[in-house]
Amino acid sequence: MSTLNIENGWLLEQKQVISPHFDPRPLNDDISLLVVHYISLPPDEFGGDFIDRFFQGKLDPTEHPYFEEIKDLKVSAHCLINRQGKITQYVNFNDMAWHAGVSCFEGREKCNQFSIGIELEGSNNQPFTQAQYQTLAQLTQVIMQTYPKITPERIVGHCDIAPERKIDPGQYFDWEYYQYLLSKI
Repeated sequence: MSTLNIENGWLLEQKQVISPHFDPRPLNDDISLLVVHYISLPPDEFGGDFIDRFFQGKLDPTEHPYFEEIKDLKVSAHCLINRQGKITQYVNFNDMAWHAGVSCFEGREKCNQFSIGIELEGSNNQPFTQAQYQTLAQLTQVIMQTYPKITPERIVGHCDIAPERKIDPGQYFDWEYYQYLLSKI
């Protein structure tokens, strides 16, 4: 993967699929948390453009029975890393993506206001790919350089900020390996 760069909140030379599901941040200089998630649409299936369309609010509920269940949800993430390690950015890092929902980190609620959300194409039923870990480590590094309030101690899973509701990035996410890759960049 080539070197990643962020300019004015956008990753340069990466795929962009703009989501309408975002808000301006209350404080732009408060970006201080990175949240790792997983997503697959339909559940446990990979590939296609269903995630892109979901984050744009354009998912056709007739294409799969599960889509009927989520048709009214309005969610987004800043980025998705697919199984091949390719990045798609949906929301400017300087804006607030709708990824965390009801959440709390170190006593502070509404994590969307001060966090960046990264989705990995995956599920709780199988390991993530080597390409995804490599890309996630590189993306994390450039995010930490651009937003220095995000430190390794302020990188969490969705399960850590919404433990009653969420399990992602799940049992197969290898935190130790991810942290090792971060230390080598």
